Amino acid sequence: MQEWAFHWQGKLALTSPQDTFATPCPPFSLTMFRSLLTTRLQSAFESAKIDLPGGFEPMVNLAADTRYGDYQTNAAMILAKQAKTNPRVLAQQIADHLQVSDLCEKISIDGPGFLNFTISRTALATKLNTIRTDDHLAVPPVSAPKTIIIDFSAPNIAKPMHVGHIRSTIIGDCLTRVAKFVGHRVITDNHIGDWGTQFGMILHGWKTQLDQTALARDPIAELVRTYKSVNAATQADPAVLDTCRRELVKLQQGDAENLSIWRKCVEMSLSQLQKIYARLDIHFDHFLGESHYNDQLAGIVSKLLSAGIARESEGAICIFFDEIPELADKPCIIRKTDGGYLYATTDLATIDHRIDEWKADEIWYVVGAPQSLHFQQLFAATAKRGQTARMVHIAFGSILGADGKMFKTRSGESVGLIEVLDEATERALTVVNEREGLSDEEKVTIADVIGIGAVKYAELSQHRMTDYKFSWDKMLSLQGNTAPYLINAYVRTRAIFRKLEGGVTLTEEIEITDPAERTLAIKLTQLAETLHDVLVDHRPNLLATYLYEVADAYHGFYEACPVLRAEGTMRNTRLVLCEATSRVLKTGLGLLGIKTTERM
Repeated sequence: MQEWAFHWQGKLALTSPQDTFATPCPPFSLTMFRSLLTTRLQSAFESAKIDLPGGFEPMVNLAADTRYGDYQTNAAMILAKQAKTNPRVLAQQIADHLQVSDLCEKISIDGPGFLNFTISRTALATKLNTIRTDDHLAVPPVSAPKTIIIDFSAPNIAKPMHVGHIRSTIIGDCLTRVAKFVGHRVITDNHIGDWGTQFGMILHGWKTQLDQTALARDPIAELVRTYKSVNAATQADPAVLDTCRRELVKLQQGDAENLSIWRKCVEMSLSQLQKIYARLDIHFDHFLGESHYNDQLAGIVSKLLSAGIARESEGAICIFFDEIPELADKPCIIRKTDGGYLYATTDLATIDHRIDEWKADEIWYVVGAPQSLHFQQLFAATAKRGQTARMVHIAFGSILGADGKMFKTRSGESVGLIEVLDEATERALTVVNEREGLSDEEKVTIADVIGIGAVKYAELSQHRMTDYKFSWDKMLSLQGNTAPYLINAYVRTRAIFRKLEGGVTLTEEIEITDPAERTLAIKLTQLAETLHDVLVDHRPNLLATYLYEVADAYHGFYEACPVLRAEGTMRNTRLVLCEATSRVLKTGLGLLGIKTTERM
């Protein structure tokens, strides 16, 4: 059995989907304890000639109770129940064939049959030194790098980004960072809403109500104002609605004037969007909106009809899913009775582009849970077309106000994203202004780091399907599971080194003796496991929780283990722990999209 599940060549940069990691056996320090123990466990079953039922793979996981060990497996209990035998006897049989002397200082059988593993001090020391010196902090790359297209954020043209865009934008960015870090080739595509029926009203408003001065001052605000005004007019006068529809048809038919106005709207909107993304430190490889695929939609429908995948129903063209019970009465409409196309049609064309042009192995859609039916239909339709790229809808819940309802302004409108970011930094600045020894420029920079980081962390620390309440006091608190708490932990690690006169040269001499040292060391070595787990179910909150546990362990270590007063190997060990903690927090927060500051 091959013991190592990953390949390593000392770097993670990929230039094409075909790149691979050539060296099959990486150094021990680059292995993940959990995966290595799991492989050894599986080998022990083979050596002990224990038959495993089909589909069952013995696994090692983090210990639920660290008093008994660092990792554990309940494999003996599961098998004993099926075989109707004593689980502790079976656990002992497995333990007798385990080859883990290079990893563990103790194996114990506890409770009804748990096998517990305690990592040795030597193995911990080796791993810590790698975390301290390796650019990727001992995080191994995936064995089979994939080309992954991540579709997230997706605001609409001529409309401001609002608080509802926070979840898609921030979750998508985090998943992008983590996927790249572990070795995948990632392409980000912001599928903006730059086409559709709303443009009929925008065009009519541009021609009849636009205030050029207001447009120059705040383009999006003026476009929204004219849109609302025209929309209200259509409610009162059906003739206005007819005029808007004619303007839309002219746009769709390539009318030069309307195309020019539309391009100006897109250009102004993208300019404002880029400012927001720059502030959030979020970057996209592409901004291919709905309009990019317009000329392909008729061909998509024609091919689906010719292939018998789609058929006419009451004047519309639909894809039916009779073979899928939950979709049997929910056909996917790809052309309306009036000849117009829908989001599903555009999405099918988008998939073609991503597979044909970008060679996508996987496509991830970071879109709210209310769109679940749309993606079920889209993925089912794609399967009917014979496309094999793996597609995932990464759904998420809603952001609520203090009253438990959708987060809105007092007037009932969506809260603007720019307003959220501005208030976050202003509130953070109020706190930072109380600190002494910082220049005004430093205070502004630190407030921006803390404010933006607080908004991001409040999102990423939640399970993505959880509806959570937006609370300024909670997200900006220096106590508890917040960005300021984690950033402050990083600052404390750097403060240690600022106090060292003349600097310090760390060595590989590590001897872990104190329980607080060991608790921190074990937690630091679990970064790699956590990052790989994040991508299993696309859950950034696993990384957020892990970093909070690291910060908590560091604070416990900081209080229990004097660093600068220690001497010799003990002093070096504790400085290595501080340096490794600093690197893990900075890198981990960076993968969440959160910056750090050296002072706070």
